[in-house]
Amino acid sequence: MALEAKIQELMEMRNKARMGGGEKRIEAQHEKGKYTARERVALLLDEGSFEEFDMFVSHRTVDFGLDKQSYLSDGVVTGYGTIDGRLVFVFSQDFTVFGGSLSEMYAAKICKIMDKAMKVGAPIIGINDSGGARIQEGVKSLGGYAEIFQRNILASGLVPQISAIFGPCAGGAVYSPALTDFTIMSQGTSYMFVTGPKVVKTVTGEIVTEEELGGASVHATKSGVTHFVAESEEEGITLTRKLLSYLPQNNLEDPPIYPCDDPIDRLEDQLNSIIPDNPNKPYDVKDIIHAVVDNNEFLEVQRHYSGNIIIGFAKFNGCPVGIVANQPSVLAGVLDINASRKAARFVRFCDAFNIPLVTFVDVPGFLPGTAQEYGGIILNGAKLLFAYGEATVPKVTIVLRKAYGGAYDVMGSKHLRGDINYAWPNAEIAVMGPRGAIEVLHSKELKEIKDDEKRSKFLIEKEDEYKRKFANPYVAAKFGYIDDVIEPRNTRFRVIRALQMLSTKKDINPPKKHSNIPL
Repeated sequence: MALEAKIQELMEMRNKARMGGGEKRIEAQHEKGKYTARERVALLLDEGSFEEFDMFVSHRTVDFGLDKQSYLSDGVVTGYGTIDGRLVFVFSQDFTVFGGSLSEMYAAKICKIMDKAMKVGAPIIGINDSGGARIQEGVKSLGGYAEIFQRNILASGLVPQISAIFGPCAGGAVYSPALTDFTIMSQGTSYMFVTGPKVVKTVTGEIVTEEELGGASVHATKSGVTHFVAESEEEGITLTRKLLSYLPQNNLEDPPIYPCDDPIDRLEDQLNSIIPDNPNKPYDVKDIIHAVVDNNEFLEVQRHYSGNIIIGFAKFNGCPVGIVANQPSVLAGVLDINASRKAARFVRFCDAFNIPLVTFVDVPGFLPGTAQEYGGIILNGAKLLFAYGEATVPKVTIVLRKAYGGAYDVMGSKHLRGDINYAWPNAEIAVMGPRGAIEVLHSKELKEIKDDEKRSKFLIEKEDEYKRKFANPYVAAKFGYIDDVIEPRNTRFRVIRALQMLSTKKDINPPKKHSNIPL
């Protein structure tokens, strides 16, 4: 056969591979409001940058009539390209081929790009749209999943891993996204669950829809499984690109630095009056975050889950940072089980990838009650404590108002190797709030006072005395636990100066195989 004919054959095979499961199935995908695997890759990567691997791979199964059904690429598109000029590896599951179900060869394709990503030190992005394991292949498909899980584990903390769920993700398939750093789901077209509605009904008797069991809203608000919810696939892909802009390529690199036209010394006069005079009155900590970061831009992570703590990415003078902040407008900013877990995982991610941590503290303590104690608030609170104590990245902490009890320690305190710890002038750092402290310190006197009016007067006097002694940042500053008390409007400048000074920080943990975080 002449070379021209062979080239023609190659072009025909490429065109056949690009058609996936055929025109009818592509049309069906579009009718559901979903893009095809290759359309998603094209939207995600810089134009013309995609280099595809294994386009001509097909399955090796002959059982159940599969010998008569074979598609080039075998249901997943894999390769590498760039996002804003930076190298990434990507796989995109093709629902038009066997419902995107995973086979032995399909898994091998994914494993190949994951191995390469780890070798060259580049992020891995997985676009999920699959009916699960290919039943006809039996244990070979299950083994394929485990091979992927093993690489998710090895890549963890080595290169960033992002999962975009743009369709079904069920059964064993859910554990790969769960092992990655960030998960994005699309509203109305994606769902994740270990067992589907039919099995749930058979086993437990519950009647539930796919959306109610594992839709984007459920995992964004109730389980915390997903970090972002997108209204459309386009928005999900834009979010993926935006998220990567804050991250380094791998654990050996620093995050990218961007030109910044927002003045370092920009003063925010509103911050001098943003904290209410009444210490029990809430405010929105996000107003403070937006005011001090570059161009007021803050990419919040897990926005709909455990709103009493805020996490996300921003930049200070063009340098990406991870932000953790108590949210006084939700449960008074108290730490509970979910908030502790949410923040701990984020802190550990930032530490793994050399992203400095900026912490805004306004915390009255840990949430009391049997539900929290029985649910393991001790272990879960310890996760956040562990994460901050383990982190070796630059850590800048600002106490905005309350910092009471063990929650003061946990939130990036000087005692957990906080590098620079600031406080606003109205900060209160103490074992507990004034009323609770007086009831403990003067319990004997309070029991002896029978007259309600005298009792009330005594409480007010002692509370005022306690506030004078402890409801200020200067006691902690006297011992060096607070490096400086700063004017609120000057917070942006002071944080940037601190981060600049810390840019060459080196800190190490004792040599060990790995730590044993209280899971």
